[in-house]
Amino acid sequence: MTTSTSTTTPPDSVPRLDIDPFGDDFLTMPYPYHEQMREAGEAVWLDSYGLWAFTRYEQVKAGLSDWENFISSAGVGLANFRVEKPFRPPSLILEADPPDHTKARAILSRILSPKVVQQIRGDFQEKAEALIDRLLEQGEIDAVNDLAKVYPLRVFPDALGLADDEREILLLYGDMVFNSFGPRNHIFQRAVEKYEPVREWIMNKCRREELRPGGFGDQIYQAADAGEITLEEAPMLVRSFLSAGVDTTVNGIGNAIYCFAQFPEQYDKLAAEPKRARPAFEETLRFESSVQTFFRTVNRDVEFAGAPMKENDKVLFFLAAANRDPRKWENPDVFDIDRKATGHMAFGTGIHGCVGQAIARLEGELILTALANKVKRIEQIGEPTRRLNNTLRALDSLPVRLVPR
Repeated sequence: MTTSTSTTTPPDSVPRLDIDPFGDDFLTMPYPYHEQMREAGEAVWLDSYGLWAFTRYEQVKAGLSDWENFISSAGVGLANFRVEKPFRPPSLILEADPPDHTKARAILSRILSPKVVQQIRGDFQEKAEALIDRLLEQGEIDAVNDLAKVYPLRVFPDALGLADDEREILLLYGDMVFNSFGPRNHIFQRAVEKYEPVREWIMNKCRREELRPGGFGDQIYQAADAGEITLEEAPMLVRSFLSAGVDTTVNGIGNAIYCFAQFPEQYDKLAAEPKRARPAFEETLRFESSVQTFFRTVNRDVEFAGAPMKENDKVLFFLAAANRDPRKWENPDVFDIDRKATGHMAFGTGIHGCVGQAIARLEGELILTALANKVKRIEQIGEPTRRLNNTLRALDSLPVRLVPR
């Protein structure tokens, strides 16, 4: 197990826990561990890696919003780019701080603006309905491999401007990237082994000539033509789309279907009122957050939540634990689409909040709307299997039967 090089010794007032947040048991069922950490204190110290952990909603939101004290440019994983070389070029959006981050985010925010989301809505809706129609003919499906993977791999790369060939490779890349934020454990090593043979394919897809004119990727190159970024930075921003634009949404949709298969009375409420798909998707994001954690690095000595933190200390914010904090949510371990889940941390918050969350929300809403309009019941017909990831909450398979209306 990788250990931190931190020389910080937490004061006696800070609880120290012997918990490995990247162990198989933790990643398989994190919620009891989340509760243990939340109830231990506002700030806890994890001896396993020598780092600070925050699990309560108030502290997670405040910490992620404080980009000046908790920086991203030193890496949003366990590694500290200030003292060790990144194993790949850092992301211009995820692993950057102002002013560099501001420049890159402005471009992506423009490309993914609310107006653009409305323009692609019709096409995304048509493809969602067509997919559910086809799956209803099958009846028994794997909700992960036949639905949750298929839909985002269809619509988002189309909007990005990618060709149709071998899009499943994007999932290998996303899996590796999100695993890289944790330690170099067996989960990461397995992801790298799967990714290495397709590395060249991924890098090639970031080139301008590989992208359809007018798509999101081409618009990044147009920003380079206008002098907003350099031509060398353009493929790196396209790469950010490839890593974050598919895998998180696949898991978000897979987790949503898992929730409704587990709690059929909640699906009955959605099927009775399909227009509730958007808030219902928000509750699935709160209840089973696809992104579980993100790291930050302490920029300078600071006291936060009663913890005296030293420059270069690593900090792990548990988004999923914040989303079940009883200090914020009533009956947080209950999945209830009547709940107003506004304010959940599944997309992060602050200047580094997920730049593509409007697209993810659109995809989730449209799939759930199509299901609610066409499917009477989602019946689980086999045990789901998990795909362990150092950052994501993911399913490998979920056998279900779709009962038509």
